[in-house]
Order: sequence, then structure tokens, then C-alpha cells
Amino acid sequence: MDSTDAPAPILVIACGALSHEIQQLKAMNGWSHIKIQCLDAGLHNRPRQIPGELREQIQRYRPQYDNIFVAYADCGTGGAIDAVLEEEGIERLAGAHCYSFYAGEAQFNQMADECAGTFYLTDFLAQHFERLVIRGLKLDLYPELHQDYFGNYERVVYLSQRRDELILAAARDAAERLGLEFQHRHCGYGDLEKGLRSQVIAYA
Repeated sequence: MDSTDAPAPILVIACGALSHEIQQLKAMNGWSHIKIQCLDAGLHNRPRQIPGELREQIQRYRPQYDNIFVAYADCGTGGAIDAVLEEEGIERLAGAHCYSFYAGEAQFNQMADECAGTFYLTDFLAQHFERLVIRGLKLDLYPELHQDYFGNYERVVYLSQRRDELILAAARDAAERLGLEFQHRHCGYGDLEKGLRSQVIAYA
């Protein structure tokens, strides 16, 4: 391929919780023109900070990239991410959160209808449960908060991206620690791959 025919570079500004999956998709599909810049996955617990962080990264990298895509869903920001992206002229992944785009919107809605009191895990959250959930919510310091946070939950559903027995065991341990029923549903990359692929095609 002549260098003039090479796809235009695309910067993907992503949640740190998606870093491994996006790197895997990039390698599997040969998307060498995709560059990845991740925000701290700990923002899961501080969603109000996400829109401002995204704006800062977009404005920082806009002089270097004509094409920028945001690998976030709404992520509990109540439309604040969309407001920033509309102002900046940037697109994002479809969906309310990573659980819906991993599972697929229809399947996720079905699970939510089955049991509203469901706590969801992905590969990343299962692997980093102690840091992001236990320490992130300060349950290690104030275990009495457990009931406040999880008293209305009935089950944990692990939406796996990889078939990995160690991660599956970590997810089971997380459910046991929360005292909740455990279910496992393998989803793969779901609409994350679809969303990224649409950008690759658009800027090929």
C-alpha cells in the first residue's frame, strides 16, 4: 500500500477500564492507525468529573489529530458527556454504560427487566474489584456502608469478554464477598467492536 493510501490516524480517548479490550481489538484487526489515550478507570466512582476530563483531552490532542473518537458511554453523567461532545463535534460509543454495549442493548434490557437489583462486572472490574469497589467505595475502612451500597442488590452478573478461569474465579469471589447470587454470561466484545469498526471504516 502506498503511504498516501494509508488510513488516517484516529485517536480513541477511552475509559481505562476498556484499555485492554481496545488494545486486543486493535491487534486482532490490524488497526495500526488507531492510537489510544485512556482516562483513569477510577472515574467510574466519580462520573461528574468525566466530561471535564474528556474536554481537556480532546482540546489537548485536537491539534495532532483530525479524527478523534470517545470510547465512553454516558456512564452515569446524565447527558453531560454528550453535551461536551456535541460542542466539540466528537462521536462516542452508543449506550448508557459499558455493560449495555458489551451485552448488547436488547440483552442488557432483558437482564435489567429480570432483576433490577443487579450489580454487573466486566473482566476489568472483576480483576480490579478490590481497588475499584472495596477501596474505591471505602468499604475497607467503613464496612458498615455495605448495606447502604448493596442492600438493594440481589445478584451479581459477570459479563465476560475473555474466557479465563482466573477472572471467572475473581468474579465469583466478588459476588461471595457482596453476599449476592452469581451469574455468568459470556458476551465477548459486543458493541465495543462494532463502534470502533464503524470509525475505522469511516476514516479508511
